Amino acid sequence: MGYRVVIAGATGNVGREMLNILAERHFPVDEIVALASRKSMGSEVSFGDKTLKTKDLDTFDFTGWDMALFAVGSEATKKYAPKAAKAGCVVIDNSSLYRYDPDIPLIVPEVNADAIHDYSKRNIIANPNCSTAQMVVALKPLHDRATIKRVVVSTYQSVSGSGKDGMDELWDQTKSIYNPTDDKPAKKFTKQIAFNVIPHIDVFMDSGDTKEEWKMMVETKKIVDPKIKVTATCVRVPVFVGHAESINIEFEEHLDENEARDILREAPGIMVIDKREDGGYVTPVECAGDFATFISRIRQDSTIDNGLNLWCVSDNLRKGAALNAVQIAELLGREVLKKG
Repeated sequence: MGYRVVIAGATGNVGREMLNILAERHFPVDEIVALASRKSMGSEVSFGDKTLKTKDLDTFDFTGWDMALFAVGSEATKKYAPKAAKAGCVVIDNSSLYRYDPDIPLIVPEVNADAIHDYSKRNIIANPNCSTAQMVVALKPLHDRATIKRVVVSTYQSVSGSGKDGMDELWDQTKSIYNPTDDKPAKKFTKQIAFNVIPHIDVFMDSGDTKEEWKMMVETKKIVDPKIKVTATCVRVPVFVGHAESINIEFEEHLDENEARDILREAPGIMVIDKREDGGYVTPVECAGDFATFISRIRQDSTIDNGLNLWCVSDNLRKGAALNAVQIAELLGREVLKKG
C-alpha cells in the first residue's frame, strides 16, 4: 500500500523536478495528481513513464490525500496550504511562507530529521531556501565534531533559482550580446545577467542585507543551532543550474582539514571531490542533475584560530528544492504515516 500524493505547481521548474525525483526514487505512490493554476489547467507533465494532465488547484479537494508537495510561491501557498492541512493532507511547502513560524518544522533530513514529529501542530512542514539547504548538509557533521561558532559564506547562485523567467533572460541576453540589433534589457534581474554577476538576490532590508542573505542566517540557526553566527553575501551568476558557495567556518575546537575531509566523506548526502590538482574539484555544470551536495577545496584557514574553508556545490532544483521536499516526504512516510 502506497501514498496518495499531490503536486501543487506541477508545471513549474520545481514541480516538474518533484515529479521526476518521486519517480526516480521509486516513492511508493498509489495515486498522484498534478495541480496547477487555472491558466495552466490541462497542461501535461511527466511522472516516470506516465503523462499526467494538470487539474485546477483552486477547486481541488484535498480530503483523503496523504501529502501535498507545494511549489507555488508564497501567495498561493497562503491560500491553499491551510485548506489542504485542514483536510488532513500533510503539506510539504517549498515557499518561504512558513519557514520562520516556530510551530512549523523546517527540515533538511540529513540534518534535523527528528523535527519531523513537530509537523502535527499545523500539518505543515517547511522546505528551506535552496542556498541554505546545501550549506547545512555540510555544516552539520562538522558542527557535531567541533562546534561551529561562526560562518562566513559567499554564494554563486544560478539563474534557475529565480525560475523559468530568469533562465530565459540569461539565454536571450547571451544570444543578444552577439547581435547588436537585438537588445535584451534586464527585466527579471536588476542588471544584465549575461557575462556579469549581480550581488543582489531578493529585496534589500534595513540592515543592508538582502532577504536571501537574511534567510541563510536565520534558517541555519533554526535547522542546525541557534548559537551559530552567520554572515552571507548572495550573488547571482550567469549559470543555468547549480549553486556554489565559498564557506569559511570558525570552530570552538581545532579541526584538522584531513579529519574534516574524512568526516564529510562519511556524512549522508555528501560527495567529497577534493584533489589539489587541475580539475580536482566540482563546479555547477558537473553537479546538475545529481542528488549529492559536493564538497571541494577543504583547507585550513590560518588567519583565525580553528578555521576551515571549503567549496560547496549542489543542484539547486534538486537538493535546494525538489529533492529535499521528496526526502521530507520519505521521512514523513517512514517515521510517521508508515504506509509505503
